[in-house]
Amino acid sequence: MHPLPSAPAACAAGIDPTLSVNETLRRWPSSVAPLNALGVDTCCGGAATLAAAAADVGVPLPELLAAVAAAAAGGGRDA
Repeated sequence: MHPLPSAPAACAAGIDPTLSVNETLRRWPSSVAPLNALGVDTCCGGAATLAAAAADVGVPLPELLAAVAAAAAGGGRDA
């Protein structure tokens, strides 16, 4: 397991890295494609935070958050 980055650095994309994968998908369903493309388990790994998921797949957290933010911007937000 990789160490988690600090929250201020991780929040640069405007997505909270402490959200779970499941909550992220609930809020922004369009984020499923970029998360899957990065190797994030959006099924059984849904309870993990975005920060933990990024660390688990070896993707820099800012890259993962930027991908979610782009999908959220393009796909709208379910509130």
